[in-house]
Amino acid sequence: MRHGKEGRKLSRTASHRKAMFRNMMASLIREERVKTTEAKAKEGRRWIDKLITLGKRGDLHARRVAGRTVQDKAALKRLFDEIAPRYESRQGGYSRVLKLGPRKGDAAPMALLELVERKVVKAPPAEEGKKKRGKKKTTEEDAGE
Repeated sequence: MRHGKEGRKLSRTASHRKAMFRNMMASLIREERVKTTEAKAKEGRRWIDKLITLGKRGDLHARRVAGRTVQDKAALKRLFDEIAPRYESRQGGYSRVLKLGPRKGDAAPMALLELVERKVVKAPPAEEGKKKRGKKKTTEEDAGE
């Protein structure tokens, strides 16, 4: 029986699981969204929420504790300087899991783990009126007409 046992094992050794989630958290901090399996996303949500809570504290001890998990210095700096201040007024629930459906290769349920108030970079609007319609000219003779 698994009474009182937290977390998913994900068919991995403890060291592999820890390394995998450390890498995932660094990627999530850098990119603010990660596509992964549903089980990993749900487990990763626990990790990132704890890290953001440490980031909100902002003191040296919190930075060192978070540094044990996020060993990428640039990602750690971004967590404390950019991401954590965004959630200053929020009491929890810093991330969400969006289900995407089955993966093509093995039908594993996929999900998107993302930060709730992430900055969205929009593509520049397409210029209208410059659309060319008709046939494309393929030969040099046609292009000279």
